[in-house]
Amino acid sequence: MTGMLASVMNKEEALAVLKVGVDIIDLKQPSKGALGALEIEEIAEIVQMVQGRCLISATIGDLPMEPKLVFDAIKKMATTQVDYIKIGFFPKGNIQVTLNKLSELKPLNLSLIAVLFADVLPHLDIIQVLKQAGFTGVMLDTLDKKQGSLVDIMPFQKIHAFVNEVQQQNLLSGLAGSLKKSDIQTLMTLKPDYLGFRGALCHKQNRISALEHDAVLDIKAQIVRA
Repeated sequence: MTGMLASVMNKEEALAVLKVGVDIIDLKQPSKGALGALEIEEIAEIVQMVQGRCLISATIGDLPMEPKLVFDAIKKMATTQVDYIKIGFFPKGNIQVTLNKLSELKPLNLSLIAVLFADVLPHLDIIQVLKQAGFTGVMLDTLDKKQGSLVDIMPFQKIHAFVNEVQQQNLLSGLAGSLKKSDIQTLMTLKPDYLGFRGALCHKQNRISALEHDAVLDIKAQIVRA
């Protein structure tokens, strides 16, 4: 069954989506980029507030693929005890060398989620590499939020191929990227584990604006119906 991931940028929003019953509370600061990060202290406070009532993910930020930079950010995020740590695979840097470094984290049994970006044309071969590196899941998102939703940027058959490959590797699959209410029915046919939302939940669909309660309820209801 496909769950709903709702991205929030503070404790008040986290509490609001918790009450609605979303499946993952995703912590990010949208004003800082595609995967802008909240401060570590605030993330830790939200984890304590939620007290295990909902899964929580958090992004380490819009970081280039520099091994020590990403490695240190993940270890710092792990101290907050979030359930999932999201790492964006941005074009700059060396992906393979970074993955080699991250393999050192395997003994910690962290649940790492790789975020690939549809608008920079990720190659699906990386999914098997991510599995070998110890990742728990892979999300498909968009880097430039002004270009439209995921379904506007990537052909449906390529999104389908992504979900299939992730599931064949027994990893969690997620789809996000300026998703709209009208995208839900189509994407649900692919049976991803999660659909992620931010802009569709906000005032005037502006991802850096505050969440609107009715919009969160509406998206949740649409997923349940689908």
